Amino acid sequence: MKTIIHAGAGTVAMILIAGFLTATLISELLLDATAILAVKKAILAGLCLLIPALAMSGGSGFSLARGRLSPAIERKRRRMKIIAANGLLILLPLAVLLYLRATAGLFDILFYGMQTLEVLAGSVQLALLARNFRDGRKMTRGKRLAAAKTLNAI
Repeated sequence: MKTIIHAGAGTVAMILIAGFLTATLISELLLDATAILAVKKAILAGLCLLIPALAMSGGSGFSLARGRLSPAIERKRRRMKIIAANGLLILLPLAVLLYLRATAGLFDILFYGMQTLEVLAGSVQLALLARNFRDGRKMTRGKRLAAAKTLNAI
């Protein structure tokens, strides 16, 4: 059950971050200030799902890894520390600040500088989560193959 929670929460987090990045880029490149504000508002609302998903993914991952030592687990642990720091110290404050500036209609060089940093940090976040997802799939490959053989035998 922990494995399902871990994989599900990680998948939800990746989908949300990819959605935030996609919406941001589309609104910035193709739409107007009203759409940008709507995206910034939606991202703030989406954080109410993203933060618990990341916490569940990290918590369940640390629980699953308890007592186990492997290079893959150590890589995943290191990445999760970076993911947490990036999210709490860079992405969360930027989401709030960008929303406040968009609400005030301040689409200036500071807004776009922060926006660029948010896209870069979000891309790093997505890449790190994807690497953790890949390593997790490799670690559970044997279990998935055994389950598939059991299903095929039935």
